[in-house]
Amino acid sequence: MNQVVFVLLLLTGFQLKHFICDGPLQTLDMVIAKSHYGRPLGLLHAVIHGVGTLVVFLVAGTGSAVILALADFVIHYHIDFAKENFVKRMGWSTSNGPFWWALTADQGLHQLTYLALVWFSLKP
Repeated sequence: MNQVVFVLLLLTGFQLKHFICDGPLQTLDMVIAKSHYGRPLGLLHAVIHGVGTLVVFLVAGTGSAVILALADFVIHYHIDFAKENFVKRMGWSTSNGPFWWALTADQGLHQLTYLALVWFSLKP
């Protein structure tokens, strides 16, 4: 398979994975727990993302799937924790414009993580 097509398929897999893990599989209790370091439901949310990443890489036949999935779990957890705490510290809610800027930054960092994971997956 052409490497460009392979990369596009991986990135498509990550878009679908992110939608599923941040949408239907995420509960309000998980969102609340993400601002408290080490809370089980906040960790579970990141574990779900890590498992999703593992599935994407295993389907793609990536040899370093487990390591990359663990990296996504750790990075995802800390991006969410930092965003939730920053929003809390600033006193923002969904009715404040800057809340949405923070959410967009959070989502952008997740997307950059996927680009980096794909890049590392291509390394020999």
